[in-house]
Amino acid sequence: FEYIRGEIKCSDALVKQLYSESPEAQLINGVPGLGMLLSVLTVTEIAEVERFSSDAKLHSYVGLIPSTHASGERSYHGRLIHQGNKWLRWAMVEAVWPAVRADCGISMLYQRIAKRKGANSAKIAVARRLLTIIYRMLKEKRGYEFNKIKGSVALFRN
Repeated sequence: FEYIRGEIKCSDALVKQLYSESPEAQLINGVPGLGMLLSVLTVTEIAEVERFSSDAKLHSYVGLIPSTHASGERSYHGRLIHQGNKWLRWAMVEAVWPAVRADCGISMLYQRIAKRKGANSAKIAVARRLLTIIYRMLKEKRGYEFNKIKGSVALFRN
């Protein structure tokens, strides 16, 4: 039991060190739902955001897009693709519930989609939205500010 506590303390110290050395992790820590651990994980897994030409490419890299089957004039969108960065996908899905509780705009997005398509689809849509916010913040080197009352989101220059 003491061995496990020692390992946890060691990993916590590593996360704190990586966080203090990464301005990108400190920047995206302001996104609702992301704490120190998830922001370090996100920045580490994305590496260089410039390698993605759009937020859709990042969504595809993470695996937060539906599979598509098309034949003739019909197309069917199915489950999430199996390819992708499983750690980053896990981090974005884990960040959904704290984000829904913290930001009214994200909460309204979740409720609107959940009513129409169900809770699981809404959770993935919010995870994609969080990833889009993170992409833009890293690309433009801008911070995140949200209004708890109105739910409006603003990106501002640091």
